[in-house]
Amino acid sequence: MSVDHIRYDILVQDALRGMVRNVLTDAAKNGLVGDHHFFITFDTTAEGVQLSDRLRQQYPEEMRVVLQHQFWGMKVTDDAFEVGLSFSGIAEKLVVPFEAIKIFDDPSVQFKLQFETLAETEEDDAAPGESLRTVTPQSTGAPEPPRNDASGSTPDASAESGSDAPSEHSGAEVVRLDRFRKK
Repeated sequence: MSVDHIRYDILVQDALRGMVRNVLTDAAKNGLVGDHHFFITFDTTAEGVQLSDRLRQQYPEEMRVVLQHQFWGMKVTDDAFEVGLSFSGIAEKLVVPFEAIKIFDDPSVQFKLQFETLAETEEDDAAPGESLRTVTPQSTGAPEPPRNDASGSTPDASAESGSDAPSEHSGAEVVRLDRFRKK
């Protein structure tokens, strides 16, 4: 098998992170339209992530936030986004670099991107195309029951109580980009 010196897998991840940046920039300027809302899971240990010590203790490795009704002050830069959310009635400001994002999900249209870090990509040199997984929309069965709000009683931190969190396997198919690579 030949070596991918161009590293298309990394280029695709960068392009899709740019798409996430564009979507969040639009939401910061114009608000969320229709039923669109975002579940964003990120690595709390990643460089540049800023959150309170309280949240860092509660979510030492990974955190998921919901941007739907109750968020404010969203600012988007080339490298990160900043947003205000309420957790258990306490207002918090989060700064999340795009490189720290692991999952970006808009369940209103069954669109989901799952990223892996560059370190994970380099560990998997045998199959670099697996460093990014995208989910294609398909019809789902019965919806999963809503998850808890930002009270911290679940591993997810939501800014919206009673949000309609999709199941990890909610009828959508994970398509691995390496399927399309020549072996």
